[in-house]
Amino acid sequence: MKIPFEHRQSAHCENGVISNLLNHRGVPISEPLAFGIGSGLFFTYLPFIKVNFAPGFSYRPMPGYIFRKLAKRLGIKVKHQRFSSTEKAKAALDEKLRQGIPVGLQVGVYHLTYFPDEYRFHFNAHNLVVYGKEAGEYLISDPVMDYTTQLSERELEQVRFAKGALAPKGHLYYLERLPDHYDLQRAVKKGIRQTCNDMLAPVPIVGVRAMKWVARNIRKWPKTIGIKKTNHYLGQLVRMQEEIGTGGGGFRFIYAAFLQEAATLLDKPILRQRAAEMTSIGDAWRDFALNISRIYKNRKSGNDRYDQLAEQLTAIAEREKQFFTQLKQDI
Repeated sequence: MKIPFEHRQSAHCENGVISNLLNHRGVPISEPLAFGIGSGLFFTYLPFIKVNFAPGFSYRPMPGYIFRKLAKRLGIKVKHQRFSSTEKAKAALDEKLRQGIPVGLQVGVYHLTYFPDEYRFHFNAHNLVVYGKEAGEYLISDPVMDYTTQLSERELEQVRFAKGALAPKGHLYYLERLPDHYDLQRAVKKGIRQTCNDMLAPVPIVGVRAMKWVARNIRKWPKTIGIKKTNHYLGQLVRMQEEIGTGGGGFRFIYAAFLQEAATLLDKPILRQRAAEMTSIGDAWRDFALNISRIYKNRKSGNDRYDQLAEQLTAIAEREKQFFTQLKQDI
């Protein structure tokens, strides 16, 4: 069982799976377009939830949200299944492959044998495509890899039923029905408006307000929780930004590419200017991450280093507030 499936590398797994599955069915959606229509740009701060003994930070919505939003906006029906047993999960996957249908899977990263050791950590919301099976080995198109690979039945079962937070429970999904016609312009506009609303949300845990809250806490943490714990929290912040998915800076670059495509689709040249602005904001996020890493590795000293970080993040938040306010007016 080998489906003629085109593997294309992407910057982020969920965007890449969406784009590759749709292109397989003749719907030419790029990774940036999938990301933008699905409103993938986000920021949230959840101090009351601890992840690795640090507050919850996220630069993206919940796993699966991007695909669900895109599918709804384009009128695509996606079938999702989870399973109570490994046997049922394997049988459902094999049946779809026999039908010639490539299948998306949610898996855990830690036991992915083709990942380098330094990238294998306990994160259960990675996405990949299975497009066939030969000699007991599943054929894998993992969009963050530049080549296709394989997993044995046992290896695939292990990652499909990884334990812990966001346990996938054998989660598989596939395109069940495509519309006869879809309105790409309307979907792009909806995606942009949703992202603007999310980033400008009037609640303290989402969007630019959440970023400013984190900045205020960065000033306080050294005195209230100590330097060691502060650095651990900052390490979590930069890890979520740069290592899990593509995070803060990387997502901004993908969004800039989306706005470039949207400028042509909507015949709105102003969006090319917005794309350049978003690229510059992405650069600022990368500089922020670099400064955190210098503090974390004790390569930057001085009593004001945490105040400088806070000022840097506050400045980014102000830029994003202005950016999304203007972008909302452009659409």
